[in-house]
Amino acid sequence: MRLCTATEVMALDQQAIEGLGLPGVVLMETAGRHCSEQFAAKFSDNVDKSVLIVAGKGNNGGDGYVMARILAEQGWYVKTLVLGPENEICGDAKVMLQVVQKMGLSVNFIADVTNLRQQFTDDVPSIIVDAIFGTGLKSAVCGLQLEAINLINRATSNVFSVDIPSGVDGSTGRICGAAVQANITVTFDHAKIGHGSQPGANYVGDLKVVDIGIPLVGRPDFTSKVNLLDLKEVKLLLPQRPMNGHKGNFGHLLVVAGSTGKTGAAALAGNSGVRSGCGLVTVAAPAAVHAIIEVKLTEAMSHELDDQDGLLVFSAAEQILKLLSEKQAIAIGPGLGQSAGLETLIASLIKSVTVPMVIDADGLNLLAGQLDCLQNSSSDSIVLTPHPGEMARLTGFTVAEIEADRYNIAKEFASQYGVVLVLKGARTIVAAPDGSVNINTSGNDGLASGGSGDVLTGLIGGLLAQGLTGFAAASIAVWLHGRAAELVAKHQGTAGMAASDLFSQLPVARHELVKGAC
Repeated sequence: MRLCTATEVMALDQQAIEGLGLPGVVLMETAGRHCSEQFAAKFSDNVDKSVLIVAGKGNNGGDGYVMARILAEQGWYVKTLVLGPENEICGDAKVMLQVVQKMGLSVNFIADVTNLRQQFTDDVPSIIVDAIFGTGLKSAVCGLQLEAINLINRATSNVFSVDIPSGVDGSTGRICGAAVQANITVTFDHAKIGHGSQPGANYVGDLKVVDIGIPLVGRPDFTSKVNLLDLKEVKLLLPQRPMNGHKGNFGHLLVVAGSTGKTGAAALAGNSGVRSGCGLVTVAAPAAVHAIIEVKLTEAMSHELDDQDGLLVFSAAEQILKLLSEKQAIAIGPGLGQSAGLETLIASLIKSVTVPMVIDADGLNLLAGQLDCLQNSSSDSIVLTPHPGEMARLTGFTVAEIEADRYNIAKEFASQYGVVLVLKGARTIVAAPDGSVNINTSGNDGLASGGSGDVLTGLIGGLLAQGLTGFAAASIAVWLHGRAAELVAKHQGTAGMAASDLFSQLPVARHELVKGAC
């Protein structure tokens, strides 16, 4: 699903109104009518036929006035609260407000917080329509609007948000101080980035996108390149597998991983590489743990590297480069551990390796503080896969700051360092250097366990070895990874899900993509 920014959708409106002469009140009427249809579909069985519409002073409030009129005509008892004085309502919203007033419907203009609180101490209807702010909000919510959002969230009512939950930045998903927690959100023409990216996505509830009649003629082009990854989107990225192919056709992945006490991470990444559809996988590990890793691998091969006390040393760089002579991709990091020698080793490999690479886990921690080496890389495709804690170490932001602005931080990092950045978590973000962003929709809380990131690393590495670009490999991998977790959960739930449980379901998830159904 294509996502756009608030600026882009405002340009669409402006072109329709000013360029084509389509009256704004017509678009507002259509938007409100579609919202009313979705409202009726969602709440038709509701016994309590009362609804409270909380309207802002702008066009979002105007959509709410249209809903008030239509719902009242359908037999709902409608009460409307306007957050501001009547004389501040203008333009198309004023036209729609006057219609509601002439119909004799209940409209209360709220002057202060005390008055607003009083409205919520009375019997609050079982459904609240949030029509306070639209997708253009960027500044922090305050005053009367902030109190309204807090009161809505404290109520036990179902919440229907018009366009976007008030308080969510439509262009990023950032929360502007506070946001309405909706059960359903109806938006217009295109979904916005704020609907798809966390933390905003967590406030949306069920998302419905409706056509309000903006003509296709003369539409300005979207400059943003953002997609919400679903089965249809991912299937377009999936490589073809010739029926007469052999293991030499599907790439050879080298995994550099492991240390004393962390052989599991290396094995998970290697076995996941096998499950990616890759033809061959070799796991290269410190000599001290090589025998243990050999036992944990079945289909993947192994190779020992120079080490000291179970950690790789710098001389292993030359061995790794020799191993890469017949490999198509490299995955570095799971379970490597930490040392000054390893920091130098990582920097050297980034500078020297020419095949696509994915760096994760300890590899990312070793990279922190020497990010400039990314801009001197010999590889044309580097994928980094941090969780928020690792991203904090890479950027200097706190975890809270990263979680509050995931989209912007991921996009800017990818652009600055010329890498594909996979910011893991709910709604994992895959950002490319050219500004393209994919936001994943698959997965569940079963992935919040040790080792699941190592599985993702091997999966990305295996897809890189099959010839995919870094952006495509990472996008397919995060979706398959999440879908595999969903398939596991169907049989055993999410609590206690182990990373290795994903292995058997990764080919199933990929097969679903090929068949186009899940």
